[in-house]
This record gives sequence, structure tokens and C-alpha cells, in this order.
Amino acid sequence: MNKNTIKKSLRFSISIAVITLVLAAIFSIASTSVLSGTSWAIGLIIVFIIVFIGVFFDMMGIAAAAASETPFHSMAAEKVPGSKQAIIIVRNADRFASFCNDVIGDIAGIVSGAASTLVVIQLAAVINTNGVDLQSVLNIILTSIVAALTVGGKAFGKTLAMTKSTEIILMAGKTVSFVERNLHIRLLPELKKQKK
Repeated sequence: MNKNTIKKSLRFSISIAVITLVLAAIFSIASTSVLSGTSWAIGLIIVFIIVFIGVFFDMMGIAAAAASETPFHSMAAEKVPGSKQAIIIVRNADRFASFCNDVIGDIAGIVSGAASTLVVIQLAAVINTNGVDLQSVLNIILTSIVAALTVGGKAFGKTLAMTKSTEIILMAGKTVSFVERNLHIRLLPELKKQKK
């Protein structure tokens, strides 16, 4: 590993750490403020949505690492929307996977745990029983369900990502293309020709 590679890796690591800090704060504030003003049932739905987001982004990261660049070149030649963005994603698979798996996936896991605690507190307040530590029982049950859904969902997502990586990355490319074209927000770097 040369000095230039180490500098690039260090720069990327610092920028990912800063992005994670900001996104974690935003997700935590948003989920806490939404959950504090809702019933436990809606809170439970929000927890499951957060879990789904984590599973979805984990699948995207694995698909980027598993995908091959070759099929997207023929799609780009046929002017398929999102194919150029898909090539960029595959070429930057390490960074894309790091963002999807480590940033979004891990934040979703942490926030879903905190959100489930708030749901348990709300539910325990509704079900008022004397002499039973209901909050601890509910906490164990909900934490176990959230963990099972997260791990099971990620296992299913990994299988899907490995077998359907081209389709998943093309979908991601089309989404990025739509955002960049209509909202004029650059999400990916420019596509550069590779040196032979």
C-alpha cells in the first residue's frame, strides 16, 4: 500500500465518520420526535420501517460488491437509463458498500433499538399491571423480534443481492439517475474512462 492510497483511504474514512455522525443525529432526533407524539402501534410500525431500511441498504451494499461491470456496458451502449450510474457504483463498490452497510445499515440498527425502547415505555404505560415488571418483559420480547427481523432480513437480502446483483444495481442506478436529472443533485462522481 503506497502513501497515496493510505491518504485516500484515511480521507474517505474521516468523511464517512462525519457523515455517520450527522446522519445518526438526524435519524435519532427525527425518530424520537415522531415516536414521542404517536401511539405505541404507530411507533411499532416506525420501528419495523427502520429495520426494513437497514436490511434494504445492506442488500444494496452486498449487490454492489457482487455485481460485474460488463453487463452495464452493453446497457450503456443501448442508452438504458441508469446504466452509467450503475457502472460508477460497481467501480466504487467498496465506498458504496461502506456507505450502505456501515453508515445507513448500522445507523438503522442503532436507531431501531432506541426506537423500540420508546415503544416499550409507551406500551407499558398503556398496559398497567400491578406487581409485574412488564416493561422488562416487553423490552426482551420486542428486542428479540427486532433482532430476529434484522438478522433474518439481512440473510435473505444477502442471498437476493448475490443472485440478482445486476438487477438491484441497475435499479439503484436508475434511482440515482432520476435524482440527478430531476433534482440536479450530484450523488456520484463523473464516469471516467478506465486506463487500459
